[in-house]
Amino acid sequence: MADSRVTALYRYPVKGLSPEELPKVSLKAGGTMPWDRAFAIENGTTDFDPADPQYFPKTKFLMLAKNERLATLETRFDDDSGTLTVLRRDKGGKAKQVAKGDITSRIGRQLIEHFLTSYMEDDLRGPPRIVTVPDAAGAGFSFSDVPMKVLSLINLASVRDLERVTGEPVDPLRFRGNVYVDGLPAWSELEWENKTFSIGSLKVKGILRTQRCAATNVNPTTAKRDMNVPQTLRIGYGHMDMGLYCEVLEDGNLATGDVLTPPA
Repeated sequence: MADSRVTALYRYPVKGLSPEELPKVSLKAGGTMPWDRAFAIENGTTDFDPADPQYFPKTKFLMLAKNERLATLETRFDDDSGTLTVLRRDKGGKAKQVAKGDITSRIGRQLIEHFLTSYMEDDLRGPPRIVTVPDAAGAGFSFSDVPMKVLSLINLASVRDLERVTGEPVDPLRFRGNVYVDGLPAWSELEWENKTFSIGSLKVKGILRTQRCAATNVNPTTAKRDMNVPQTLRIGYGHMDMGLYCEVLEDGNLATGDVLTPPA
């Protein structure tokens, strides 16, 4: 078997919004991708306390599983300035800037919230509130779908096997992973719970298979619900899992092209 390698790295600075591709990252033990899910948009509630952050289920926030209109937006986050630029794609795919602000500051978040109040009006249960905590760049709080701070690993061979079952293309970005790898047997990653392996110089441990929800039904390009991925997984494979949540065990670097060495 040829080497399995990292084909792409992504982070999602704002939960539910668009991915950003990265060529390489530095990671801390027990941490996430820098700025991954560092922000989330509370949907009509104000009980998340940045001074005492607690895990909440994703239903508290704007999310693709229920709010597919989010997929019509493209976002770009600048690490140094904290600026989030929001663009909206028209029907022809052309993107136009619709909001911009430093979301590490209260005023900047309010600028983005003002846009979301109008744009997401039909999906809101009350005023939207962008929330974050200090030191969100890696060691801080992450608004992941699970309470742990994790990397999400996607095996492209598994995605291709799902395409075989569906009979149509499946965009791997539906699964909103951090680390995409190729060269592994399909579905082999699902057997790596509680096992240690390496990606380049990075040591990680598989901790939980990633069970899929309705967010994967949303086409990331068209923002349309054009598949039923969880149902297809359940009927075709007897589970609803695609990918693996991993814990970073040691500080290290990760880059596109790095070799993944499976568990022994």
